Amino acid sequence: MKYYTEIELPEYGFKIDYSSRVCFMGSCFAESIGAKMEELRFRTVINPFGIVYNPMSVANSLRRLMDSRAVQEGDLFEQGGAWKSFDFHSRYSDSDKAKAMQAMNESISVGSNFLKQADYLFITFGTAWVYELKSTGNVVANCHKFPAKDFDRRRMSVEEIVEIYTKLLAELTNYNPKLRVIFTVSPIRHWKDGAHGNQLSKATLLLAISDIIDRVGEDVCSYFPSYEIVLDELRDYRFYAEDMLHMSNQAVEHIWEKAKKAMVDEACLPIMNKVQKLNKAMQHRPTNTVGEEYQKFEASRSRLAEEVIMLLDKEYLKK
Repeated sequence: MKYYTEIELPEYGFKIDYSSRVCFMGSCFAESIGAKMEELRFRTVINPFGIVYNPMSVANSLRRLMDSRAVQEGDLFEQGGAWKSFDFHSRYSDSDKAKAMQAMNESISVGSNFLKQADYLFITFGTAWVYELKSTGNVVANCHKFPAKDFDRRRMSVEEIVEIYTKLLAELTNYNPKLRVIFTVSPIRHWKDGAHGNQLSKATLLLAISDIIDRVGEDVCSYFPSYEIVLDELRDYRFYAEDMLHMSNQAVEHIWEKAKKAMVDEACLPIMNKVQKLNKAMQHRPTNTVGEEYQKFEASRSRLAEEVIMLLDKEYLKK
C-alpha cells in the first residue's frame, strides 16, 4: 500500500553520465545534492562563491564567472579581524587580506573555466527575499551578520526574476552553447522571513521558474521538483535536521535517489556501486594494522582503487 502521494518526474530528454561536467549554484540544498555527485566521483564544481540564496545573487555570480572578473582590494571589507566580500560566503574570509583575495580569485578562475565546459548547471533558489546594502544599493549574496539597519530588505517579484533570467540564459547559451540548466527550489524553509513570508517567497520562485521555462524553452532549461518531493512525499518532521528547517541526511538521500533515477544514465550504476564500495573501504579504520588479515585488506583496497581509477579515466575521456 502507498502511504503518500508520489511525485511523478518528467522525462527529461537527457542523461548525466561520468563524461558530463555538472555545476551547482545556489542554496545549501544545491551543496547537499552536489556533494552526492562529488562523492561518487562525477566531475563537479559546487558554489564557487559559497552558498548563495536569492536569484539576483545567483545571476550576479554566474555573470562574474562568465566575465572571469577578479576580486579587487576595494571589493573587500574587514570585520572582526577577517577580510570578507559581500559577494562571497564567509568560508572565503581570512585574517590576511591577500590570502582572502587569492582564495576568492582562485575559485572564480576554477568556476569560470568549468562553466565554459559544463554540460549541466543546477540552479537552486532558496528565497526571493533580497538585502540591498544601503551604502551601495547593491544586492548582497551574504549579509555577514551586519545590522539589519544597514540593508533594505524586499521580495523580488515574479516579473523581475523572469526578466533577469531570460537575459541570463541567453548569455549563458552564448557562453556555452551545450549548457543545459536545471532549476530547483530549495525545500529548506527560511524562517527568518516568517512562516507566511517563506511561503510567499517559495511561491514567487516557483511561478518565476515556470515562466522562465515557458519563455526560454525546455530544450534549454528544466525543473526538478525537490520542493514538491519534500512537501508531498516527506511531509514529516523526522525528515528534518535538529533545527526543524534543514533536511535530514535521510531526506537528502531520498531526493538524490529520485534525481538519480530520472537524470543519471543507468550505465553509470555499476561504476557508482564500485565507487561507493571504495569510499566505504577508504573510511574503514582497522583496529589491528599488523598481520595477514590487514595485509589482505590493504591489497584488496588497492586493487579496488586501481580499478575505479581506470574505469573513471575511461569514462572521463568520452567527451
